[in-house]
Amino acid sequence: MTTQHDTILLIGHGSRESEGNDEIHRFVAQWRTRQPGWNIEVCFIEFAPPSLHDGLLQAAAGSARVLVLPLILNAAGHVKMEIPEAIEHARAHCPGTEFLYGPHLTACDPILAVLRRNLRQCMATLDMPDPTTTGVVLLGRGASDRQANGDVAKMARWLMEETDHELVDLAFTGITWPRLERVVQRQVQLGMKQVVVLPYYLFTGTLMQRIARQVEHLRQQYPQVRFAQASYFGFEKEIFALLEQRVADLRAGVQDSRLPCDGCKYRELAHDLGHGHSHAHTHAPAPATDAVVHLHQHDHGHSHAPAHDEHHPHSHGVLTA
Repeated sequence: MTTQHDTILLIGHGSRESEGNDEIHRFVAQWRTRQPGWNIEVCFIEFAPPSLHDGLLQAAAGSARVLVLPLILNAAGHVKMEIPEAIEHARAHCPGTEFLYGPHLTACDPILAVLRRNLRQCMATLDMPDPTTTGVVLLGRGASDRQANGDVAKMARWLMEETDHELVDLAFTGITWPRLERVVQRQVQLGMKQVVVLPYYLFTGTLMQRIARQVEHLRQQYPQVRFAQASYFGFEKEIFALLEQRVADLRAGVQDSRLPCDGCKYRELAHDLGHGHSHAHTHAPAPATDAVVHLHQHDHGHSHAPAHDEHHPHSHGVLTA
């Protein structure tokens, strides 16, 4: 199959803030400039059109093959259940089109390079850029999926391994813990004179706005501590390169063997609730063997657990401004 028959469908999360969705459209425009021979489209999981289902059907129109790429850092319920189920729906309605699902961006060295660069830039703004007295907080979105949260923890550890900072912690803006205020409190108690907050986010939105307010509140709460906050990093060259590698891998038939299913407490619950998403994501009738083809992070929904919020009794006075 020639690549001219491919449509590359980029899936963004979507934001209640139109600015965040506009940024994803600008990202797609820049990617089209980088790859003028590619047919690149975009859709959103929520909050913005076209929807995931509409985007898949539109991409399939006139395309022999659709390469589905989540523009998402960590694999939680959206990546593991919603997108695969939407792909199965699209396959049923577009039997003449092949759908291939690539992995999300994941915790990896290119993302680490972006975080290290953001950290260096923040350190350059501080009066005393001493890593031994500067705490770092990697601030992620938070999920009910332990493996998604574990990817953030992995990146925090990698930052410690690759820098001279003695204290690199992780925090989350919602759903899970610890939260930013509590982590900063601990770092101050440990003697940190400066704190760098590194948002683990691709684009702007309501949560990035909340982070800015929280950091400003922390500046007032700890006037003796200097704070620096990095920005999100969706437009970095490493993000484009990662997606281009995903496209190359899918076209070459490279399989993703990472299957974050071990210990998945939602596996049976998802099926009990009527979600028929199967374990095999092949693009032809299943062969009479035990082989299962996985071209993406394996799916199991984690969206059915009650969502924790900032008013949970274990939130320890989390800022909700």
